[in-house]
Amino acid sequence: MSYKPLYYLISSVLVTTFFIGCKPDTKLKYTENTEISESLVISDTLPWSERLAESIIKRHPEAWQTEGSERPEWNYKIGLLLTSFEGLYESSGKKQYRDYIKTFADTLINEFGVIKGYEREKFNIDMINSGKILFNLYEESKDSKYIVALDTLRSQLKSHPRTSSNGFWHKKIYPNQMWLDGLYMGAPFYAQYNTLFENGDKLDDIAYQFELIWEHTIDSETGLLYHAWDESKQMDWADKTTGKSPNFWSRSMGWYAMALVDVLDYFPKDHPKRALLISYLNQLSEALVKFQDESGLWYQVTDMAERKGNYLEASGTCMFIYAFAKGVKKGYLPSIYRTYADRGFKGMIDNLVEVEKDGEVHITNICKSAGLGGNPYRDGSFEYYISEPIVTDNLHGTGPFILAANELQQ
Repeated sequence: MSYKPLYYLISSVLVTTFFIGCKPDTKLKYTENTEISESLVISDTLPWSERLAESIIKRHPEAWQTEGSERPEWNYKIGLLLTSFEGLYESSGKKQYRDYIKTFADTLINEFGVIKGYEREKFNIDMINSGKILFNLYEESKDSKYIVALDTLRSQLKSHPRTSSNGFWHKKIYPNQMWLDGLYMGAPFYAQYNTLFENGDKLDDIAYQFELIWEHTIDSETGLLYHAWDESKQMDWADKTTGKSPNFWSRSMGWYAMALVDVLDYFPKDHPKRALLISYLNQLSEALVKFQDESGLWYQVTDMAERKGNYLEASGTCMFIYAFAKGVKKGYLPSIYRTYADRGFKGMIDNLVEVEKDGEVHITNICKSAGLGGNPYRDGSFEYYISEPIVTDNLHGTGPFILAANELQQ
């Protein structure tokens, strides 16, 4: 595919963008069915992936509303949800899923390709994730605004600050830090853009991001990965010898596992780093199944099932299910991991899925958010991870549930 960048031709336009603020709801409520007929019934004959997708559209006619925001916002969580809708569109052929994606993109991206509210100079790697929905939109429409927006996000990665060992910072406000979350936010987009438009000349750099954070977060005893690494070892949460954060958070490992199976789509079979990435997926998966609860689910703090306050958490569980199912389908993982994925999905349906009389589906027990540092300060302790709000229908859980269900159906 030939391509000539357009981003620099309109840089004067891009710098005029303005930040759009928002105030998120603490919890999405079941009563948010505005503008949609309450008589709409969601059929229980649909696959679980579509049952949840239809429920989301019923509650939120436009994707930007799924965050409980007052105004449209470009963020990684909506990108996660819409990535799952892309999978549904590909598997079902139902145009409503693609329309849901396109309406969001066209609400946030103007005719010049300017992304509303996006501020490149903040160097927040989370902002890259939603860019993945633009590749297919451009392929189908050839509308140059999508290419300009893609170029904008790629330009961030070209100058994104890095650790002295060459790993992407999680955010400018978190200097010298790599979080497992960041691999999902940046690497699949980076790989897809690079293989489509740059002849795959950065795949070594992409693989190196996985390599670097693996080496600095792996726990030799459990095989699990700590949430983050501070190369400077200056953060209060960082071990002063290793720079590792102090605990295992299931969703952070879920981000990393999903990033692995998605980024491998762009690594040719003869690429020298492909086998290494597959080995990481196998090692992490082997470690994770040792901590799978008898219910099929995983705990918020992965290795502390018996500790008071810990709970079986939906988002991390769904991310592991997706990574296992796709890993088996692609031949990266042994077939036994399909069994673990099926067990996890059954656990979700039996324990963390609620269905209303009209068929509307809800996902419960989702950790609303978690991180490190910041203000108020997040210390990465067990007590911190279990103190974050537990919510229903948050995109951290709904997106991975659809991804997992759709992967298992295939």
